Amino acid sequence: MAKSRELSKKIREEIIVWHKQGKGYKKIAKALNVPSDTVGSIVRKFKATGTVAILPGRGRKRKLSMVAIRFLRRYFVLDPELGQLQYFVNEQGRSQKPRGSLPLIGASVTPSDEAPNMFVVNSVNGELYKLRASDAKEQQFWISQLQACARRHSDSSGSSTGRTRSFSLLPHLTPSSSPGSQRHLSHTASPGNIVTITHHKSPAAARRAKSQYPGRLLEVKEVMAQAEGQQKNLVQSIDSLPTRGPLSCLDQDLLLLKATSAATLSCLGECLNILQQTQSHSQAPHHCQSSDNGVPVWTVPKSPSRELLKNGGLTPLQSAEPSPTFRKRSLSHGAEHHPGLEDISPSDEVTDTEDNEEEDLGVLDDQRSIILHLLSQLKLGMDLTRVVLPTFILEKRSLLEMYANFMAHPDMFLSITAGATAEDRIVRFVEYYLTAFHEGRKGAVAKKPYNPVLGETFHCSWEVPRDKVKPLVRSNQGSSWEQQDEDSPGECYRVRFVAEQVSHHPPVSGFYCECQERRMCVKAHVWTKSKFMGMSIGVSMVGEGVLCLLEHDEEYVFTLPCAYARSILTVPWVELGGKVSINCAKSGYSATVTFHTKPFYGGKVHRVTAEVKHNPTNTIVCKAQGEWNGTLEFTYSSGETKVIDTTKLPVTRKKLRPVDRQSRMESRRLWQHVTKSLKEGNMDEATEHKHRLEERQRGEERQRAADNKPWTPKYFTKEGDGWTYNSPMWTAHLSPLADNK
Repeated sequence: MAKSRELSKKIREEIIVWHKQGKGYKKIAKALNVPSDTVGSIVRKFKATGTVAILPGRGRKRKLSMVAIRFLRRYFVLDPELGQLQYFVNEQGRSQKPRGSLPLIGASVTPSDEAPNMFVVNSVNGELYKLRASDAKEQQFWISQLQACARRHSDSSGSSTGRTRSFSLLPHLTPSSSPGSQRHLSHTASPGNIVTITHHKSPAAARRAKSQYPGRLLEVKEVMAQAEGQQKNLVQSIDSLPTRGPLSCLDQDLLLLKATSAATLSCLGECLNILQQTQSHSQAPHHCQSSDNGVPVWTVPKSPSRELLKNGGLTPLQSAEPSPTFRKRSLSHGAEHHPGLEDISPSDEVTDTEDNEEEDLGVLDDQRSIILHLLSQLKLGMDLTRVVLPTFILEKRSLLEMYANFMAHPDMFLSITAGATAEDRIVRFVEYYLTAFHEGRKGAVAKKPYNPVLGETFHCSWEVPRDKVKPLVRSNQGSSWEQQDEDSPGECYRVRFVAEQVSHHPPVSGFYCECQERRMCVKAHVWTKSKFMGMSIGVSMVGEGVLCLLEHDEEYVFTLPCAYARSILTVPWVELGGKVSINCAKSGYSATVTFHTKPFYGGKVHRVTAEVKHNPTNTIVCKAQGEWNGTLEFTYSSGETKVIDTTKLPVTRKKLRPVDRQSRMESRRLWQHVTKSLKEGNMDEATEHKHRLEERQRGEERQRAADNKPWTPKYFTKEGDGWTYNSPMWTAHLSPLADNK
């Protein structure tokens, strides 16, 4: 049989002409007396190269151009401990070696537009799985689980404590993107979860995997160590420069150089970690075995500047051990009497006249230099809980007082229990919830409240005229509380509040608020997790709150949104973000509130939407939209609408005791000198007073560790993962429900 190389150029060109005219291989072969295989070879070469000329290094080869499509069944296992996505022939084959596995460390999990409900898992070694879920809910579930596993192993270099979870996936055939390098798995028309998988491994990834032998990674590790040492010398040289002059240590270009060099080394270190994990994964056996089998992992050593920052390097004072007399006095506060809700008389409290709204001045030039110096020490995602921040960004109140300011509309709070139906009550709660945040944030400028010290407390109350609150719905058999409410129409309701810092690491605050006359209370515990995000700072409010309506024996469990401080180098501003939930198990009603963050281009700020649903009937009874610090519009199932302008809502001033009559650990007395210095604009003096408080707290912590004596909060007790108030209303003898609980 004549080969394509043996034919003249004229015949090869004639074959291409006939092919362009639509002639088939057999007709061309018969007309030109050439084997049909040779005709096909010439046509394929022309399509690939655009010429019929004989190219050097090219010729006839055996090549498998198509693979057989077989319908197979696969069983998948997501192993969060190893950080792998494994698949087996079937569920019974789990005891054997998996047919394939994908390392999730550093992997990306993204939705795909190739098919409905499809998503792609792309590992760092070049392999990818294409999966398709049966519906959007299942797709989101898998994406969330895989992303969480990948994120956890990327952050902790493979150390995870989760249990192995198995999911059975029934594969389904999808179009091939690379027939020569993909395996298509079958579709079984049986009930259950239907998931499509396509596995692809690029040849380049295989070549990279072969070249990543341990010696080469060790060489890279040595180079990284040298670069880190040079970067440390650079930081020390910059820090040794004078603070003033033509070239100072606060020069913006030098600060940016420090920040970018540290960030670059950090990213390279994470990449090397991923390569080492990938190598150990490829060398380790496929059965359950830890992937960190003695492979050295390179991490960025702590530079002196970072240690200085952690220990309060931005404050001009040195850490000094408190004197024995001071320590004895500070540690003796445990024996001091702390007033509870029942101990504070209304006659001891006065209306608060403080108005600490922050001025919108932006960031001054000298402050910007300090912030740049701070940013040069941080990296993306770094936890800021233990980082000492400059004093000028502080707000003139404690975090515990900020929680109290969320109760600035107690009339709306007390009206919740007056709802005639469960639907009316949860709608009232959503209305109150959405209007509570605007007063908790003082002004538009982003300031950070004081971090409460361990054992710090805050007490206050509100007096609400009875005619401002909707009366309770009366029953024929009214309780003594209801009778008392009717007999005192001219008096005020009293809402009492107490908050305490129950933990320092992690920073957890607990607060409790009640109104005995209305038989309602709310309790909550919040763990503030702050994270560096480049030009912004994110604070997650981890925890939950519970609103108890004893009149109706209902509990509403709710969560809190995240807060973000944006544009920290120019004019900082605050926005809320995230999705929160409100649920009442007894009535079956729930609400979802979404705080929308502003997109990078366009969009509105402070936007919020909400939806109230009756879960048994899956009926939406109320929708809300607007701005949490502006106008909110509520649309009810009856077709009625209601508009609430938060800027025009009357604010009820809280009442609290004067500073000189407060206990030593109450917020305003504890921080009074810092607040006074901030009001006077004396940042150095404010920093000094703040430093003394921090040193006192460290001294007390060291003393407790030496005495092996754990800290015991005054008003709250730990229950499971949360904290509860020691003397809630439903345990009091006044509550008729106390005997039934």
